[in-house]
Amino acid sequence: MMAPAAPSAGAAVPEAGFAVIGGSGSFAADFPAGLDPAVRVLGEGLVFDTPWGVSPPFALFEREGRRVLHVRMHGWRAGVSRGRASRQVFSVLHRAGVKRILSDAGVGSLDRLLDPGDLVVPDDFVDMTTDRDGLGTIVGDHLLIMRDAVCATGREALIAAARRLAPGRRLFTRGTYVVTEGPRFESPAEVRVLQTMGDIIGQSFSPEVWLARDIGACYAGVYIVVNYGEGVVRDWEHAELKRIFSADADLMGRILLEALAALPDDASCRCRELRKPTLLK
Repeated sequence: MMAPAAPSAGAAVPEAGFAVIGGSGSFAADFPAGLDPAVRVLGEGLVFDTPWGVSPPFALFEREGRRVLHVRMHGWRAGVSRGRASRQVFSVLHRAGVKRILSDAGVGSLDRLLDPGDLVVPDDFVDMTTDRDGLGTIVGDHLLIMRDAVCATGREALIAAARRLAPGRRLFTRGTYVVTEGPRFESPAEVRVLQTMGDIIGQSFSPEVWLARDIGACYAGVYIVVNYGEGVVRDWEHAELKRIFSADADLMGRILLEALAALPDDASCRCRELRKPTLLK
């Protein structure tokens, strides 16, 4: 059955309790319908007006009664800053009523023990971005406590899915994600400094992780190491990075879908407790 025609940007945001923010890890996959016959796509190419401009295109799908919004590559596209793209995405998720968010990406290794092809489900982050906070929050009326930055329930679901679907793959169940501005890669000197801060390096985790808390949603992600940071182990090769993106995209997509199915509907984590009403009124 063909999906409904895409609405205009002025259309109302549909209700959905869950969201998948797709990244480079799953980009090459036919996500979601090509990976799971239980998925029913309800709409594609859905764009919406937001205070930060017209949103990137979303897909809306249903799996076992759950409605899920999906956006590709974090909403990044030419002509839109990454900070603005994130606000557009999370403005839509907030209006949809999304409470649980899963994400993915390819990342670099800051640790000599992490190799290309390894999977990491981080539990903390360091934000080294330089130009993403000026656009503010979506809701903005709460203190955002980042004590447990990543949802424990979401992490457990992703870890269980990765273990089942990739039993022979090295999986690291905690770690610190260092976020840089991009879109360029880091210099060897920068990597040496950043190695003191975390285990993997990438460009997508922030502001997503704290904008999720701003809208009252849980956030967790699974990340595939696609290269070594500059000066870590050896020079990375573009061909190897391309191969990993292509070969492992379906696996990353299936991990997301299986973890999504395992998430509870209720707030079985501490995330809601770490969003307190602001005292500055």
